[in-house]
Amino acid sequence: MTEPLAERKPGRPVDEQLRRRAVAAVVERGMSARAAGRLFEVAGASVSRWVRQYRGRGQLRPARQGGCRPSLIEPERERVFRLLEARPELGIHALRAALAAEGLAFGFGTVQRFLKRHGLERRKRLARRRKAAAKASATPAVSKEDETGRCSPATSM
Repeated sequence: MTEPLAERKPGRPVDEQLRRRAVAAVVERGMSARAAGRLFEVAGASVSRWVRQYRGRGQLRPARQGGCRPSLIEPERERVFRLLEARPELGIHALRAALAAEGLAFGFGTVQRFLKRHGLERRKRLARRRKAAAKASATPAVSKEDETGRCSPATSM
């Protein structure tokens, strides 16, 4: 039937020979991708993806793994610096909105990594906590009614 696949290492791409055999089972023998996956001890979704790749590009070579993609926000660094210079209080969400208003869309993580890389991390949450703590210590602790009309205990301790 098939040879044992014990030598495959997890997290590594499946070699081209096994991909070819699985794709041939689907394309030439009419087997379903799921059945071919069971036969060759790989996920049916992987076999389906390999068949699509084979039909679309005509080859089954595994794509390169790892590496580093260049940051998409880096070419816009001057624009980001200009926005932060004009409004230094901007948090990540507000900075993303300001960039979107200028026609640039970046994910939260992209903006966060950019700011960290340039030593411009936003600390809004920490600043909010400090402000809330200062406000709480300045006002006396008094019980207040919540939305249900029940009294909540005083919060000073």
